[in-house]
This record gives sequence, structure tokens and C-alpha cells, in this order.
Amino acid sequence: MDEFRQAIMESGMAPPEVIDPGVWHRFPGNGKCPSNRSGWCLMFEGGLGGCFGDWSSGLSETWKSKQNKPYSRTDRVAFARRAEAARKRAEIERRTRQADAATRATAIWKSAKLATCSHPYLNQKRIHPHGAKLHKDALTLPITDFAGNLSSLQFIGPNGRKRLLSGGCKRGRFIYVAGDMTDFHHIIICEGWATGCTLAEDSPAALVLVAIDAGNLKPVALATRRRWPYAELVIAGDDDRLTAGNPGATKVKAAAIASNALLALPQWSEDAPEHLTDFNDLAVWRAGGEV
Repeated sequence: MDEFRQAIMESGMAPPEVIDPGVWHRFPGNGKCPSNRSGWCLMFEGGLGGCFGDWSSGLSETWKSKQNKPYSRTDRVAFARRAEAARKRAEIERRTRQADAATRATAIWKSAKLATCSHPYLNQKRIHPHGAKLHKDALTLPITDFAGNLSSLQFIGPNGRKRLLSGGCKRGRFIYVAGDMTDFHHIIICEGWATGCTLAEDSPAALVLVAIDAGNLKPVALATRRRWPYAELVIAGDDDRLTAGNPGATKVKAAAIASNALLALPQWSEDAPEHLTDFNDLAVWRAGGEV
């Protein structure tokens, strides 16, 4: 069990303290809050191996315990069958969970009211609503695919706290901000919604899509490139210069290379505060606002 737990932790997740063989366990995905249940694992009976994954990132791994002697052919066949059964179960649960989330997202979106410019977050970020709605006191943003199918929602509270609808599909999906999906000069993909609004207001002819987080930049960029092979595509990244490894810049470079896109990062003057990271921060600071 300790070896299995260690393998899961090396993937970035925190599994349960006790993992019972033959029992399906759910726990938070990589970087998720304690209530999240996108992480999963199954240790096979006998403890010779298991499977684990993360629905939020698409991770799916098989693990084998260390043995003093090679696996027999019978053991290998049995292991392969168990692993395949576990993956099928995980896929069925993932699809069921995402379908339920899409239904909940549709109901919330239909009942929500259009947001106005008076929302505190919009005032702080100096941006327009761009079709955002209000659910309770949170800005509500639709996460869709290119066919317009709603898969999830992002909520942004008055204090800027962000959360996603639990169980919804995010990978390869995006938040549409502005632009004509059929007639555009160029496409801009960025990480956060406020940044997308700033870029859309600065480039009104562009089609602007928000990938929600740095890890989703590459999937969205690749999907966009497949849909429009010859479009001028720009990936606008965050500059996480105070974070080790600068994940914003690292992820945006990988996305630009993979999708054959142009790369854009904020350019800071010498007097710019070091905590600024994205194009919205830059715009607000230049306008004299507090970031």
C-alpha cells in the first residue's frame, strides 16, 4: 500500500492514508481543493498492482508492485485484465460525472441574470461583462467546446475568488470572450478571463478565447489549430515571475510551439511592481489602478 500511495503522490495527488485492495477510492485531483473528487485509484486484490488517475487532467496510470521474481504469464494476463476493467470503470464514471455537470451547468446558466458593469470584480479589473451572467453574487462564465456545447461553468466572486462547477469537463474547452467565430482576422488564446476581456477590448477585431488555466492552454491551442489550420493564432501568457519555474511562461511557450502559434508575454517597465503577472494587471497598473 505504501508503494502504491507513493506512486500516486509522485503524480501530484494526495491519496487516502489507507487504501483497501479491491475498493474504489476517490480523492482530490492535482492542485484541487479538499472537497474535490476527481482523483481515483484501485489497488488490485493481493496488492500486486493497481490503477490511478485524475479526471480533471486526463491522467491514467498503471502501477505494479516490486516482486522478487518475474511475473508469470498467468499473472501478466490477470493484471492486464484488471487494469483494463479499472480503466473502463474510470471512463464510465468520468462520462457520467461530466454529463451530470453539464446538465447542472445548463440549469444554472438559464436561470442566471446578465451581469452589469457595477460588479466589484469588473470594477477592480476595469473590464466590461462580455456576456457574463450572475449566479447569486458571482460572475458566471460558460465553458464550452467549438460547437457551443456547455460542459461547465466558472464562478468569480466579488472578491475575485474563482471556482469551477464540480465534475465539469474543462480540458480542451474554453470561455468565449469576444469575436466572430466565422469571420476574424486573428485568434488570441489566454489563461484568465479578466486578461481575455482586456485583450478583447484592446483588439476588437480578434476572436478571444480563455483557456481557464495554464495547464489547459496547450489542449485549447491544439484544438483551435485543428479547427482553423491557417489562422493567425496568438497565445498570450501570464508571466509568473515570482513563482519557481514561472509556470505561466513555461506553459504558454509549450502551447505556442505545439500549435505553431505566436507567443505574447507582458513587457514590464523598470518601475512595474514585481507582483504583476498578466496583461490585465499591466493595463490596470498603467491606468493608475491598484492591482
